[in-house]
Amino acid sequence: MGRTPLEVTRPQVLDFRRRAGALDRRLAPGPRSLRAAAWAGLQDSMPRAAALSLHARVEGAKPSTWEDPSLVQVWGPRYHVYVVAARDLPVFTLGRLPDAGRTRETAEELAARLHALLGGRRMPYGDAGDALGVNPNALRYAALTGTLAIRWEGARQPAVWTVPPAGIDPAEATRELARRFLHVFGPSGPAAFARWAGIAARKAATVFRELEGELVPVRTPSGDACLLARDEAALREPSAPATGVRLLPSGDAYTLGVTSEERALLVPAAARRGDLWTPRVWPGALLVAGEVAGTWRRAGRAVTVTTWRRLSRGEREAVVAEAESLPLPDVSGRIAVDVR
Repeated sequence: MGRTPLEVTRPQVLDFRRRAGALDRRLAPGPRSLRAAAWAGLQDSMPRAAALSLHARVEGAKPSTWEDPSLVQVWGPRYHVYVVAARDLPVFTLGRLPDAGRTRETAEELAARLHALLGGRRMPYGDAGDALGVNPNALRYAALTGTLAIRWEGARQPAVWTVPPAGIDPAEATRELARRFLHVFGPSGPAAFARWAGIAARKAATVFRELEGELVPVRTPSGDACLLARDEAALREPSAPATGVRLLPSGDAYTLGVTSEERALLVPAAARRGDLWTPRVWPGALLVAGEVAGTWRRAGRAVTVTTWRRLSRGEREAVVAEAESLPLPDVSGRIAVDVR
């Protein structure tokens, strides 16, 4: 990029990511805020995780907010279920389509066969797979064409249906996906983008070269990276004391940590990283004053918060209040909170 890298500190990076991710101050209700909250997609592979991610970012989010007409579910990065703005569906699907090869051929063939089969209808993906003579999980490849949407309730099979082809070139969709990644996860680089998006490292490197005129070099505690030039001013803002409490669900964008360097940046204490990024189902993350300060899980209406440090009385009360406000769809009565 030809210029001296901008040197930034860990607090600057985390402050920038919280601001970009709407975690310092909740956004006003409405479709514009929902799209901003889902700028890099909201992972929903853990049923209704997206609703919790929305609650952490948008005022008044309810258990049904993820069903807003401005949002849609897709098989997105790494074929996980994501909630994204309906207008952004091509970015998170077509943006991951390989340039050539067997996967692309499979995606296009399945998409064409699904379109002919469904004829505008919705169908459980198991039934669709049986009708096409393929494993239903293979239908995820069709999402890469940008012509497939899904509806997944969590306990049932996803329903699938086709949507009109996107009016965007696949290469531009990939560039926009990279821009989204850098805005929410930046500063970062092509290797981390490839892992997050589930695309080939060569394709990611090509995209970053194509975006070179839009990027600035940055030197972070995790190493050399880059950032969207339009975000440089925000990254340069002096670090400010963070306030507030958030309970982020498993797989939330802020704590996704796709590389070991990212995880070390978020959680400097090596002994604690295994508590958050476990070998099996990840817990949610407790965010207090801008730092990951513990984990949380829930069973029915019981929410258990495990802290990593002693909380002040005010912080503890804020944690309880945040937990009691969670938009849990299957809970009747007051949420029972246990802070340990």
